[in-house]
Amino acid sequence: MVDVDWVLASVGIAFVGMLVLAYGSFRVFVGVQRLGHELERTRRRLEPKQAALADELRALQRIHD
Repeated sequence: MVDVDWVLASVGIAFVGMLVLAYGSFRVFVGVQRLGHELERTRRRLEPKQAALADELRALQRIHD
């Protein structure tokens, strides 16, 4: 018969392992959210500059044509 102490130890180790995985998953989730916010912020900052460059490129193409 299986010793109860071994079963409890195995369940405890499995539980601790699940806690470690949950903590790591949470950290990854938070990191991805922060990265998404940073990308959105960067996109908002670059959008006007991209539009200005596109306008300048069109003006140069008209001059060249």
